[in-house]
Amino acid sequence: MTKTLRRASLCIHSGYEPKNGEPIELPIIQSTTFKYDNSDEMALLFDLKKDGYFYTRLANPTNDAVARKIAALEGGVGAVLTSSGQAANFYAVFNICESGDHIVSSSEIYGGTFNLFGVTMKKLGIECTFISPEASEEEIQAAFRPNTKALFGETISNPGCKVLDIEKFARIAHANGVPLIVDNTFATPINCRPFEWGCDIVTHSTTKYMDGHATQVGGCVVDSGNFDWFAHAEKFPGLCTPDESYHGLTYADAFGKMGYTTKLVAQLMRDLGSIPAPQNSFLLNLGLETLALRMERHCSNAQRVAQFLHDDPHVAWIDYPGLDDDKCHALAEKYLPNGSCGVMAFGLKGDRDTAIRFMDSLKMINIVTHVADLRTCVLHPASHTHRQLSDEQLREAGVASDLIRLSVGIEDVEDIIDDLKQAMGN
Repeated sequence: MTKTLRRASLCIHSGYEPKNGEPIELPIIQSTTFKYDNSDEMALLFDLKKDGYFYTRLANPTNDAVARKIAALEGGVGAVLTSSGQAANFYAVFNICESGDHIVSSSEIYGGTFNLFGVTMKKLGIECTFISPEASEEEIQAAFRPNTKALFGETISNPGCKVLDIEKFARIAHANGVPLIVDNTFATPINCRPFEWGCDIVTHSTTKYMDGHATQVGGCVVDSGNFDWFAHAEKFPGLCTPDESYHGLTYADAFGKMGYTTKLVAQLMRDLGSIPAPQNSFLLNLGLETLALRMERHCSNAQRVAQFLHDDPHVAWIDYPGLDDDKCHALAEKYLPNGSCGVMAFGLKGDRDTAIRFMDSLKMINIVTHVADLRTCVLHPASHTHRQLSDEQLREAGVASDLIRLSVGIEDVEDIIDDLKQAMGN
């Protein structure tokens, strides 16, 4: 049934299909472990020769149902839920990288991910070269090395709201025999499915629009199943040679298109954890059920708010790909024809303190370390999410010191605009 449904219907019906007399809503299986009648059955599970559940760190029915729903929405072959979006990005890369390897990443990404790639993973022996997503193919190609294992970008960058040229990035990645990994958090699969443009692996912070209610922190890694690991076997020994820590399994051989996600669970989740609680997955599923509906309202509200800010004399600049004169508008029309998201970046005329005074004057709009919520919220990244970066790193990440990140919610748009007006002194 679910294979023929459109995305708005998949939000409701995919992942879990109740049988006769079963609960209509996804049950919470809040158990660490699962009972079997004999040891042979358990052994088959540990050998990955039989499907089933034995320990929630490796698999749980509630978590798996939600992962299947997200995989269906993205058009992937499989997905794995993680305890946060940061964990999802780490696992997506670490699943194919080890000490001595290298990745290339767009510089216009979330500050936490920038730090993860540039600082923390460097301590693990994995280096990252950051490039401007607007650079030419020749410039991006120059960043690749023989030991490069992946290319990374965000569909819509956080907080700069730049739209990634997915086809260009996919072309460069594949010319170098590596997968393209795209964080699709802001667009969500409702507005963009990167696999349709050549991306190989998608990540999400499910904390954002997928949840939509600020109730759970989570992440997800989705595999398209399209990347041919054996065609580049020398680059990916973790997938293409026997894993002695798991009975000598060769994941890409034993599990085919599911090799990448199977390795992520059997190896990384086994050793590092980072699973979501089933209760959190239940809450995430509630958010997913209304995702298509909410994204439509987020985008329509944001378009009105962006046009208001664009025309207001207090505003020095605004980046929102839905605006006709935005430099990413053409890319948005190509990749995001039904709307981008509710997030925009803008700056007020004045200095850094001007931005702070404006934010402190807001009444309905919340100052929170969050984004992509049903409530309208605002943040000053240079003072908050990106404060660990130097001025040079802020420039490299596309974060101006006056940048205000506004996440437009689903309230009445006139109330949102009224609050912005009074805070700017209109």
